[in-house]
Amino acid sequence: MTKPLTVLDYSRRIERVIDHIGAHLDEPLDLEQLAAVACFSPYHFHRIYRAVTGETIADALRRLRLHRAAGELVEGHPAIARIARRAGYGSVAAFARAFRSGYGTPPAAYRRQGRLVLPSPIPTATETAMYDVSIRDLQPVRLAALRHAGSYLDIGTTFERLFAWAVGRGPMGPQTRAIGVYYDDPDGTPAHALRSDAGIAVGPGVALDDGLRIVEVPGGRHAVLHHQGPYAELNKAYRWLYRAWLPTSGEQCADRPIFEEYLNNPRTLPPEQWLTDICLPLAER
Repeated sequence: MTKPLTVLDYSRRIERVIDHIGAHLDEPLDLEQLAAVACFSPYHFHRIYRAVTGETIADALRRLRLHRAAGELVEGHPAIARIARRAGYGSVAAFARAFRSGYGTPPAAYRRQGRLVLPSPIPTATETAMYDVSIRDLQPVRLAALRHAGSYLDIGTTFERLFAWAVGRGPMGPQTRAIGVYYDDPDGTPAHALRSDAGIAVGPGVALDDGLRIVEVPGGRHAVLHHQGPYAELNKAYRWLYRAWLPTSGEQCADRPIFEEYLNNPRTLPPEQWLTDICLPLAER
């Protein structure tokens, strides 16, 4: 007798699809191919994927490719025509329209703004007031986490896998906290050597499998920088935090990794509305 499928089976199959998408963003991906990865009928796969993840395959591909493109633009490496081709667009004009629709500005202007250009050695008065930072006593949080190796800009795919896992096991809901823990400095560490964890907050009774592990994030004093905008621009906020805020704050960093908490859903909101808290551990006083 064939064993009936469960929610857990469905989420595992969708996890395989998310892995495949992340590993093949530069390739054409059609529904029949992705349905085969999930071992679902092509007639029903897309409805299942949308029911589990909350977005269509086309929306997921567009969002992930434009997110990668934004990172490439702010880092200033490839030509825009090459970025457009990698994002799956047949022309720079088509890419520019899509990028402007998602990010609110054309790609050339986005690059010209120099979001990640290194600043002068001395912060200006304008720079010191760029972001809102508060010092808070945060509670400890227990994460079910997946390890991510490589560029921090690519951790979104690891979070997608984590969310698919969670849907099949029950801990996901509107109030679920999504947290990324970052162990290395991307400005001083090769991309392939960067280490991070994609996590969701869970209680003590959650059973883990499929390569997940528990990560305990300690509580205590933290400097919390509130950021609004695309994740590709977070590195600018980090540089400001360490360069302009920390030396003038009278504070010292604690010997624990920094982490980010993602406060709203990037699947349902434009990038300029994405909210992130960057949480820098501080020494106790």
